[in-house]
Amino acid sequence: MSRDEAKRIVMIEDNKAFLKIMKLRLEAAGYLVFTAEDGLEGLNLAKRIVPDLIISDLVLPNMDGHKISRLLKFDERYKHIPVIMLTSRDLEEDSETARACGADAYIVKTTSAHIVMDVIARLLKRAEQETIQATES
Repeated sequence: MSRDEAKRIVMIEDNKAFLKIMKLRLEAAGYLVFTAEDGLEGLNLAKRIVPDLIISDLVLPNMDGHKISRLLKFDERYKHIPVIMLTSRDLEEDSETARACGADAYIVKTTSAHIVMDVIARLLKRAEQETIQATES
């Protein structure tokens, strides 16, 4: 897959070590990855790039992942972009809030990397199919 054909992912994560590991893993899988280390920076990056998928931590400086998801998912220009909350918080209430804010998946960071990669691939495929269906209608 050429760089022009690669799916673009914005990853918003304030843990530099985790961000670096995930970026390397995603790039090894053929994705083009753009990163931000705080919520506001990540929101602006996502609006500028309009990526194919967004991965966001929940607890971030300047703006949390719930607000990022809500601002994007309730905006006609960005609502089609799948959002994954990838967080260390394993609380049911956070997961429910993430869904209410439009997140497509809520994954705890201790989840196997293979599962995370499978969710990313599944959401990207679903978004692509929805785009095709929308253009055919």
